[in-house]
Amino acid sequence: MSMFRKTIINNLTTDIEPMLILQGKIMAELNKSKTSTNIQDYEFKVTSQTGEDGIIQYLINKIPIKNKVFVEFGVENYTEANTRFLLQNDNWSGLIIDGSKVHMDSVKNSTLGWKYDVKTVPSFITKDNINDIIKSAGIEGEIGILSVDIDGNDYWVLDAIECVNPQILIVEYNSLFGSKAKITVPYDENFVRTEKHHSNLYYGASIAALTELANKKGYSLVGSNKFGNNLFFVRQDYQSIENQITPQAAYSKSKFKESRNEKGQLTHLSHEESIKLIGECKVVEIETGKIQKIKETAI
Repeated sequence: MSMFRKTIINNLTTDIEPMLILQGKIMAELNKSKTSTNIQDYEFKVTSQTGEDGIIQYLINKIPIKNKVFVEFGVENYTEANTRFLLQNDNWSGLIIDGSKVHMDSVKNSTLGWKYDVKTVPSFITKDNINDIIKSAGIEGEIGILSVDIDGNDYWVLDAIECVNPQILIVEYNSLFGSKAKITVPYDENFVRTEKHHSNLYYGASIAALTELANKKGYSLVGSNKFGNNLFFVRQDYQSIENQITPQAAYSKSKFKESRNEKGQLTHLSHEESIKLIGECKVVEIETGKIQKIKETAI
């Protein structure tokens, strides 16, 4: 890309971003007058992937946040992320982690890097290093939000985290794994979604598996986004386990078509076709530890 083209794009971003932030502020204020208990009714997008910005604003206005600090990993270049609007609109502090040094350097050297209190760490995350990474950034104990999205070992890494105690927990789930089966991909410290299976569909854990894990850690499920990829949990001192919704009620069948062929080209398979494509791939049933093929699992 030419320097001229880069300059034009950067200028457009600089001009448009304040308008997007203002639009988000207005939407957040309008949401305060709503009485619905369905978090999907509060969705809006500013810098999140889909409607997560609105859900997060709803939750932080409902819950008294003690320490306005976030940790988010799997953010790529932070263009679309769950915590960026929090950083810019609410002036939270935080830590973002991604395996790409190029991505993290781009954030560090951007306006975000000096204008806001965000720490950037380039690191490939495993269940064995995640606590050290977070603590090395000076973050421990009570925080406002933890957001987990690494397209692979999400279940195992979340299970390993013990250095922070977030009030709100956001975790990506794999909608193709269904609403009932408590399954996840087997742990592989070198897991890379695009390399594990050519389809790009084999990753992460089911909504039921992540909900059970979150419950064990002291969190209640309050819902998912309409898009069908993110779950929202609230710590049980603010949302009792008895009042949480079930994984089946929160589940959204994903409609996005991100399947790929062996050449890496999009094939636009349906939800059902996508499940068949990864049918031979193996998953772990978390309650029994049994490893079986996806096609053998009652999802």
